[in-house]
Amino acid sequence: MLIALALVAVTIVTRPESYQPVAPSGNPPSSPQVRSPAMAALDQLPVKGRAPATGYERTLFGNGWDTSGGCDTRNIILARDMQDEVVNEKCQVVSGVLRDPYTGREITFLRGAESSQKVQIDHVVALSDAWQKGAQQLTPAERKALANDPLELLAVEGEANQQKSNGDAATWLPPNKAFRCQYVARQIAVKQKYRLWVTAAERDAMRGILATCPTQTLPK
Repeated sequence: MLIALALVAVTIVTRPESYQPVAPSGNPPSSPQVRSPAMAALDQLPVKGRAPATGYERTLFGNGWDTSGGCDTRNIILARDMQDEVVNEKCQVVSGVLRDPYTGREITFLRGAESSQKVQIDHVVALSDAWQKGAQQLTPAERKALANDPLELLAVEGEANQQKSNGDAATWLPPNKAFRCQYVARQIAVKQKYRLWVTAAERDAMRGILATCPTQTLPK
């Protein structure tokens, strides 16, 4: 059971190698425009207007969480992102500690009818946002894969998740500024993988964030 959880775990934070250009001997230092992998990927995304949300329903991305090896996606992500997690015989995370990436707060999680809502699983690219930026053109199987992809999912504080709602990078960013580069990079990686586009305002907001972290990589 725990092995199944481990097999689907992905790395949330990668540590990029530092890069420092060296000027040729005898010449004044130059300032080449070095783009981070995240910025380069952003520049390759199509830029279009937002399509109408007409016809959007959550069920277009699958009916709830997928199940793999007896574990549903929600519990897989909870186990991946928490510390000191306890998993029962039904592959359910019953307790754990989350260092919330969106707020930086530490949250003690306890499974229960009401307490479970303290920690929610966020679709980093909101599904309705994805629907309006290319997901309408995906197959049902591709949309289901998107909604259950560990790359697209993070365990976060429930309140912060509700505040984000369907926002993109132009309308909402994590209050925890230290996480914003990773957050934007993850959105870019998801949009690249599933052939989604960005609006001009969204692209500009992402560029502004990535300008503060010139070596930001994409999550794997």
